[in-house]
Amino acid sequence: MRGVLAVVLLGAAMVFCAAGTSEAASLTARIDISSQTMTVSEYGRVVHRWKVSTARNGYRTPRGTYRPIRLHRMWRSRKYHNSPMPYSVFFHGGYAIHGTYETRSLGRPASHGCVRLHPQDAATFFAMVKEIGPRNTRIFVMN
Repeated sequence: MRGVLAVVLLGAAMVFCAAGTSEAASLTARIDISSQTMTVSEYGRVVHRWKVSTARNGYRTPRGTYRPIRLHRMWRSRKYHNSPMPYSVFFHGGYAIHGTYETRSLGRPASHGCVRLHPQDAATFFAMVKEIGPRNTRIFVMN
C-alpha cells in the first residue's frame, strides 16, 4: 500500500513540476553582454535574436535573473534629459529593455545601463510580454 501511495505522490509531483516550469518561463529574454545580443525564446524555442546596446564605459547593466516589473508604451527618462524610451519593459529599478532611435550604436555598448533595441524589435518584445504576461516572462542578463 505504501508503495502505491509513493508512486501516486511521485506522479502528482512530476505533473505539478512540469506544469509550473512551462508556465513560469513561457517567454525568456537572454541578454548576452559580451556579444551585445538578446535572444528571445517562447516555450523553449528561439523566435528572435537581436542586436542590443548595453552599458558603455563608466556605466553598468545589472546582471542577474529578473521578471518585468512594469511596462510603458512610451516612457521618458527623468534622469537623462527626458530621452524617449519607446516600448519600455522595466526589469530592475530604473533599468529597462526599450527601443532606441540611435540604431547605429546597436551591437556595441552605448547606453547608461538599459538594454536598447531597434524600435521595431522593442515593439515586438513589448507585445510578447503583454500577451504572455510579466509573471510568465524571465529576463536573464549575463556576460
